[in-house]
Amino acid sequence: MTVVKGLLFWVVFPFLVPQALYVRRTAPRFAPAGGPAQGSVGEGGRVRLLAVGDSIIAGVGASELPKALVGQTAAALAASRGCCVAWRALGVSGYDSARVLEQLVPDLSGDAFDYIIVSVGVNDITGLTSMRSWRRNLALLLRKLRAHSPGAVIAVAGMPPLHGFPLLPQPLRAAFGMRGKVFDDIAKKVIEEHPATVHVPVEFEADQARFAADGYHPSEQSYTEFGRHMAEGLLAAPSIE
Repeated sequence: MTVVKGLLFWVVFPFLVPQALYVRRTAPRFAPAGGPAQGSVGEGGRVRLLAVGDSIIAGVGASELPKALVGQTAAALAASRGCCVAWRALGVSGYDSARVLEQLVPDLSGDAFDYIIVSVGVNDITGLTSMRSWRRNLALLLRKLRAHSPGAVIAVAGMPPLHGFPLLPQPLRAAFGMRGKVFDDIAKKVIEEHPATVHVPVEFEADQARFAADGYHPSEQSYTEFGRHMAEGLLAAPSIE
């Protein structure tokens, strides 16, 4: 079924190219969240959290990183564990899985992390990365993160409901929504092959209040909920034995 849906996208997409080009030309470009790319929250024993990936990790839609996904995940972890969470964000808006591998992963250095959250894939969907390349890149990314932090628990954010993004007009919205589900299914299968790694679904009613003013990225309220769900996924995942 995944392959059939993938092929169906390519059947209809040539008719949607004018819409796609219009959206690319006219879409607002929001800056990443402000502030340092690392910080800490909470008190007590110290654990380390890495966030790596695309504009969600860069915090587009939030005023500062503590209010974006990485900061809100760290805050939820600190509250649940009663500890200090030192976090680092390594994300760039517009990066797909290949660019995350090529440009961000080589910057990993220093001590291992206890927790890692990953957001990647939406730019692969809209940038027309093949399913085969998406599968290969995600698997390689998880292997490299594991090599750097052998004992870490890793949570990979699922694909958001592109079929409800206000920025995208119909029928382009429906086509990318279908492709998003295909890529999410592939991600789930890849994640199953990696220990102490979980898929955290991104499921919400896609109304305007959930989005930043660009109609594409989360609002700060959505980042708070998203961070709580990511922390829950990390804490529920089995650890490396």
